[in-house]
Amino acid sequence: MDLAERPPREFTAENSDDGLLSRIAEGDRRAFAQLMDRHIDRAHGLAKRVLGNKSDAEDVVQDAFLKVWQKAGQWQPGRAQFSTWLYRVVVNRCLDLKRKPVNTALDNVAEQSDDRPDAYEDIAARQRQAEIAAAVANLPERQRTAVALSYTAGLSNAQAAETMEISVKAFESLLVRAKRELRGRLAGDGEE
Repeated sequence: MDLAERPPREFTAENSDDGLLSRIAEGDRRAFAQLMDRHIDRAHGLAKRVLGNKSDAEDVVQDAFLKVWQKAGQWQPGRAQFSTWLYRVVVNRCLDLKRKPVNTALDNVAEQSDDRPDAYEDIAARQRQAEIAAAVANLPERQRTAVALSYTAGLSNAQAAETMEISVKAFESLLVRAKRELRGRLAGDGEE
């Protein structure tokens, strides 16, 4: 029989929350299932709203109903509504969980990025720097001086030309020839 076709169950003292708790205290699993079915959706919704996490909410509700099973014999009918007590247990458990230090599973922790080059990149960069230094060292003296003044010392073309006691145009010409020579050597075309 489909749930929609099932006739509504009459509300009796036996199937009231207090009646079900009395039966649960005697170990009646059906009464427990019935009480749980009656309250689990609201308890879960409450826990999920407080925690913002479905998985934690499920754990909290499971703990709350375990407490119902264990403490059913201590229930005092008429003292409070069961739902009020259950929701208080759920809220307290949620607050306890939120106060706990968060232990994130190692698999869920994002790996911290390291912007430093890895060992292969570092070795490749060092090798490239050594190739450039060797190529600069093999330039004719005046071209090597022009590169050093411009790129190592950071002088402007005018300052470098003055240092070399040549015109700016002559300095720029030296620099252009030096760059062409370096490109060739570093590409393997300028081997002598």
